[in-house]
Amino acid sequence: MVEKKRNKILHSRLNILFIIVFLLFSILIIRLGTIQIVQGEEYRAESEKTTKTVYSWNTPRGKIYDRNGNVLVENEPIYTLTYANPSNEDTQQDRLQLAKKLSEIIDVSTEKVTERDKKDYWILTRKEEAYAKLTEKEQKELDDTEEYQLILERITEEELKSITDDEMQVLAVKREMDVDSSSAKRIKTGLSVEEIAFVNEHLEELPGVEVKVDSERKYVYGDTLRQLFGNVGPIPEEEAESYKSTGYELSDMVGISFLEQQYEEVLRGIKEKQTYIEDITGTISNVEVTTGEPGKDLILTVDLQLQQQLENIIEEELKQDTGANSAYVVMSNPKTGEILAISGKKETETGITDELFGTFYNSYAMGSAVKGATVLTGYETGVISPGDTILDAPIKISGTPIKKSYVNMGTINDLTALERSSNVYMFHIAMKIGDYDYAKKLGFKDPKKAYDMMRKYFGQFGLGVETEIDLPNEATGYNGGVQKLGNLMDFAIGQFDTYTPLQLVQYVSTIANDGKRVQPHFMKEVREPNNETGEPGEVIEEFETNVLNTVDMGISYIERVQEGFRLVMNGNQGTAASTFKGASYNPAGKTGTAQVLDRNGGYNYNLTLVGYAPYENPEVAISVVVPNVENDSSGINKTIGKRVLDFYFENK
Repeated sequence: MVEKKRNKILHSRLNILFIIVFLLFSILIIRLGTIQIVQGEEYRAESEKTTKTVYSWNTPRGKIYDRNGNVLVENEPIYTLTYANPSNEDTQQDRLQLAKKLSEIIDVSTEKVTERDKKDYWILTRKEEAYAKLTEKEQKELDDTEEYQLILERITEEELKSITDDEMQVLAVKREMDVDSSSAKRIKTGLSVEEIAFVNEHLEELPGVEVKVDSERKYVYGDTLRQLFGNVGPIPEEEAESYKSTGYELSDMVGISFLEQQYEEVLRGIKEKQTYIEDITGTISNVEVTTGEPGKDLILTVDLQLQQQLENIIEEELKQDTGANSAYVVMSNPKTGEILAISGKKETETGITDELFGTFYNSYAMGSAVKGATVLTGYETGVISPGDTILDAPIKISGTPIKKSYVNMGTINDLTALERSSNVYMFHIAMKIGDYDYAKKLGFKDPKKAYDMMRKYFGQFGLGVETEIDLPNEATGYNGGVQKLGNLMDFAIGQFDTYTPLQLVQYVSTIANDGKRVQPHFMKEVREPNNETGEPGEVIEEFETNVLNTVDMGISYIERVQEGFRLVMNGNQGTAASTFKGASYNPAGKTGTAQVLDRNGGYNYNLTLVGYAPYENPEVAISVVVPNVENDSSGINKTIGKRVLDFYFENK
């Protein structure tokens, strides 16, 4: 009976065991089925998973030519040491060891190494000393980031001084290797022949290291137009996000000033790309190379021969006139806005240096050169009409010094006022615009209205407003605000607000172009590069003449001032007739002299000239600005203008 009971219990237990085993097998079968049927594709995809890493490399920037096909800026090949590890498995220690090897092969600059770089390096290479700066409590309570920050704060200057010169070389190399970039890191640009040979001999010991052919800008004619071209450099930190959003990498070299910056998208080209395919085992199974394209070529409006002659003339005249120390000249086509030549020169203790940027950044009181705008404002506002006469005699206004012309001219009309450069005629225009009755000594009750009116019309010629030149930035001059009546009168003769030489040439071009103000520009064309001949290739884009505005004045008024400008250079009493009269190209224009304070409490003079030729069908306009000349009888402004225009028409 007992035996039978025991067998029954054993049988029951075996049944339970069988049930458990059955359930376990069922669960296993279901799990296997799920893996094979439901999640099979997912696991298969995981097993076949690959990693794609793309590295890119800059292609040569486009060349820059003058209007006649002379190459001005090209690329010079240089060799660059780069680092890129497509497996992404390198550690800080790996990079440190590689940096040590490279520092024995190449010399690098340590100028970019910061104090933070030194601290990071000190911690990496002196870990025991670094973590000894933490108490046991701090090591228990702080996370890794907090620990690291505390160590950084506790590193002393003396400890940083323990980093040797050799270590600084290692640090400088590693710093470039650590740059967060998806492109190959530039460790050193401009490798010597010896460095190239040594690296190539040891490439097997230097994983991820390559020598690549890079390029840098070569300026074929030295300093000629050098400032205008601008510079290429690393992306400015404050613009990093903007560049990244348009597809740039932070290690890219970009145009950072002037034409290189303005036409970055044209000149930059399409990058060469290397794509590495890595499987789950870490094996690189495929490398794809996408060929890049060099940047497009930029054809400028500038004439190299005219440019070089202009620079020579300015230098010669500055050396000749001891009372002048700088000069700025802009030449353009008044109908198209093409800049034909542009130069600025300044005399220093070491000689005459380029200051081309002064043509669009520096502003000056331009004197009587702006009187054409004053007369046209008078016509349009109705305060004078063509042919109106005014007595040129000294003007006395309470609270203002006596205001007069350089000589009392008697009764004159508008043409004579331009030809002989009457200040008084312009003063009366300003007083009438300000609703001031000179005979009764009453009026000028709304000064702001008067100043706004003058600036409104001057702005239509480009004076006091942006010319919209194709450069990243330009100055618009100084606006003196709203002042007394006497200041408004000074405004009318170019001795209140200030303007740039570029604004001045746009102003005279607008008069020459029958009141049409066109955008000045340096870009003539964009062309495909031609690597076979080295000459510009097929035209992709041409700059179309852009009329910014037509002045709000009748054509008969414009023609009246054009005639006045012709008399300035060809009339019997013209202020520039002694220099230009009889010139075969029949010029027209206006001279200017503005009195400015010198550093000793006396006065110097801004000497200016605007002009265009031929009078009947203008093809060239010019502005000449010679600021702070010691002697107002100097004719340097007119001499420079005459010599440059002579050369232009003799060689066109």
